Amino acid sequence: MMRAWLTLLQTWRWPIVAMLISAAMLAAAHGFERFMLLYPCPLCLRQREIYWALIAMTAVGLALWRLRPIPRFLEGLNILVGMVFLCGAGIAFYHMGVEYGWFPAPAGCAVPTPQDAAAAATGDLGLSKRMATSSCTDVPWAMLGLSMAGWNMVISAILAGLSFYASRRTRVENLHRAQAELGEAL
Repeated sequence: MMRAWLTLLQTWRWPIVAMLISAAMLAAAHGFERFMLLYPCPLCLRQREIYWALIAMTAVGLALWRLRPIPRFLEGLNILVGMVFLCGAGIAFYHMGVEYGWFPAPAGCAVPTPQDAAAAATGDLGLSKRMATSSCTDVPWAMLGLSMAGWNMVISAILAGLSFYASRRTRVENLHRAQAELGEAL
């Protein structure tokens, strides 16, 4: 079982897995919004931007690698993926800190007006009205003491660690491949 997981962290597999996990995180966020009516605040939307950026960056990176398959390029791509996930963990940590009162809420994270709440309750979110949003300071859902932002931070940090580990595994594979080629040449 562990060996199967390790093969996901090799070569081009990890960037694909990272894109799929990012898409699943976006689907989960939209599912909470659509079916549980947990409307996003501006910081929630900022966290989603990280996943969209990761998907776009990784797709372009894999396309470039496919055009010119330089082994070290995958190592760099995995590092970039890890840095994006790390950035996402930082934004999620900040959002969690705002929710728990550790940090002040940024401008634009106002409490929704009564009209927004009424529109959300009736499902009347026409184009002439603002989209209902929640306050950045609210914790509308929590599990095991962590809010959605807290879980996003944990997941993003784990994915960042896996990305950096995948980069290291890719480097080791490249070194072994280069040593084997050198040995054959001699």
